[in-house]
Amino acid sequence: MPVEIRKLTAGDRPGIEAALRSDETFRAEEINVALELIDDALQQGDRDYWVRIASTEDLPVAGYVCFGPTPMTNATWDLYWIVTHTQGRGEGVASSLIRAMESELRERDATAIRVETSQTEGYGAARKLYARLEYPEQARFADFYKPGDDLIVYYKKL
Repeated sequence: MPVEIRKLTAGDRPGIEAALRSDETFRAEEINVALELIDDALQQGDRDYWVRIASTEDLPVAGYVCFGPTPMTNATWDLYWIVTHTQGRGEGVASSLIRAMESELRERDATAIRVETSQTEGYGAARKLYARLEYPEQARFADFYKPGDDLIVYYKKL
């Protein structure tokens, strides 16, 4: 099924929330933070948080990626969120979103992308995605989020 990548519109917010809530991956406080970033992006456009939407024939919001320039760096960007609705998994949605982000950032002369994630099982699919797309693990902070939940940092040179 083809995946279309496009910019965020105000009408996408309900679909984004549905994707975030489509399974048990994200806790309530994580969903609240994700939606705060979406609201910021809707108000300010591509300034601090850039959001791109993946659409398929069956899902107007099959997933999204949220990224932005890393403060006080010359050309490094942060990938903040990559989310795929459960009904869109296995369709190439997340890979399409990240490849589109990378392409857009190369056009803007970005040199690197940093990603932070958790070691918990709920983020296992994301870690596999980063490995598949050649995001090497660069650092690990033990017990960062809570005991037994490390922070993992990936860093890809473009």
